[in-house]
Amino acid sequence: MNTLKTMVLMVFLTVFFIFVGSVIGGKHGATIALIMAFGMNFFAYFFSHKVVLAMYGAKEVTEAEAPELYSIVRRLSQRAGLPMPKVYIIDSEQPNAFATGRSPKHGVVAVTTGIMRILSREELEGVIGHELSHIKHRDILISTIAATIAGAISYLAQMAQWAMIFGRASDDEEGGSHPIVTLLMLIIAPLVAMIIQLAISRAREYEADAGGARLTGNPLYLANALRKLHYASQAIPMDANPGTAHMFIVNPLSGRSLMKLFSTHPPIEERIARLEAMAKGLY
Repeated sequence: MNTLKTMVLMVFLTVFFIFVGSVIGGKHGATIALIMAFGMNFFAYFFSHKVVLAMYGAKEVTEAEAPELYSIVRRLSQRAGLPMPKVYIIDSEQPNAFATGRSPKHGVVAVTTGIMRILSREELEGVIGHELSHIKHRDILISTIAATIAGAISYLAQMAQWAMIFGRASDDEEGGSHPIVTLLMLIIAPLVAMIIQLAISRAREYEADAGGARLTGNPLYLANALRKLHYASQAIPMDANPGTAHMFIVNPLSGRSLMKLFSTHPPIEERIARLEAMAKGLY
């Protein structure tokens, strides 16, 4: 169901981009915006994992340095049919984790020192299963494509803004529209694109929860872990960049008030409820 939801959202985002492009910038403006967004996200796709790991001071560890963590990652990777990802540890008291890497061959699993301190082995398995599910489902690629289209829509809005400031109106030959319509799209389009992008992120979290639960064989491992992580993320602050919040298993900024529509993650209560239903064979 979440995979279908993701596909529907991606199609809608693409159609919305074509529509916005025809309204704001015409065919030429839409093409330029898409090329610019693609260029930026192409760089992000290949190099963002290095930037994010450096941003949080993550250190790659060997099996000798973190034997229990390494054994969990190796065993679950083999069960998932994935190459062994690189393992990183972040020196942070907030218990959290994320996965990155543009493909299963370049997978990375990063956990904080805090998560290794408060979770049992079974709960840590649940978290690692979730992150490996992200890698297996190529969620980094999906999020990159969504970001490319959403970014292109934002570029179109910026182009229209500058055109209006300098009094340059598009004519019918360029595929432009009425200035009032353009103004409305300038305001609404980036907001709608962001909402769709965040909805895709939430759908992928649900899918990773389900995939991780199947991988470990016990949905309650992850359910219990999420319950602990939710309370800890609110009690222990983390100096996290909002632009990377969607990568973590629980929002590192969840202590802040966020409307559900603008949240990178589904409600923790709903995630736990779904996992508990899976454990009972109801979901």
